[in-house]
Amino acid sequence: MDTLAKRLQERAQQLGISNAEAARRVGLDERRYAHYASGRREPDLATLVRIADALGTSPNWLLGVALNTAIDQHLAALVERFANAANGMTKQEVELCVIQAEAIVAAKARG
Repeated sequence: MDTLAKRLQERAQQLGISNAEAARRVGLDERRYAHYASGRREPDLATLVRIADALGTSPNWLLGVALNTAIDQHLAALVERFANAANGMTKQEVELCVIQAEAIVAAKARG
């Protein structure tokens, strides 16, 4: 299975939605979306951007493109997971996570 199909399935699972719901959010026919999620077809660029936007992620993540190849791949995957999780949070929840992360960094600097 190709990366896009795997990531579409992973993102739907993260959001707790079916392919049918993902298709509805994107504004695509269920069958067409199912082709993308199964790896039978690939969307054009405009459709890929619509899918990423509707699922609260980035086209790069859907395609498996690392943000920074100079950093550890595991760390990059964790950052991507955090960014995807943050899309499902309120502004206050994201702010709380940032404050917690900053506190960890500050404690390390003091220690």
